[in-house]
Amino acid sequence: MTEMVTCTRLYADEAGESHFEDVKIPMSSVQYAPPAPALDISAPQEADAYFWFRFPQGWEDAAHPSPRRQLFVLLEGQVEGWTSLGETRVFSVGDRLLMEDTSGKGHGARPIGGEALAVVIALAD
Repeated sequence: MTEMVTCTRLYADEAGESHFEDVKIPMSSVQYAPPAPALDISAPQEADAYFWFRFPQGWEDAAHPSPRRQLFVLLEGQVEGWTSLGETRVFSVGDRLLMEDTSGKGHGARPIGGEALAVVIALAD
């Protein structure tokens, strides 16, 4: 086992409140594409689709649950997100967010300083 990757997780508790937490994803050294040297890979996760996601400048929503389990990876700009309890995080280029708050009060989001671009991977149930 090699170093782990950190990812922010957004989830809803039993009362419907949303929360952020940092989770560690285990990685293992694997020769993924021989004859290339080994590199670190996580266990595979099933996915249904991926799509590009652009936040236009000035866009903001106070509260919405995630429409599905999805992995959000920011490619350009910055996005501020907040939980139903008011915890706020700013996501920058390269940040990863595992969105699992598919029920409850949801979360809010807005781009900071202009538009932002992300790729979103819809995870299989």
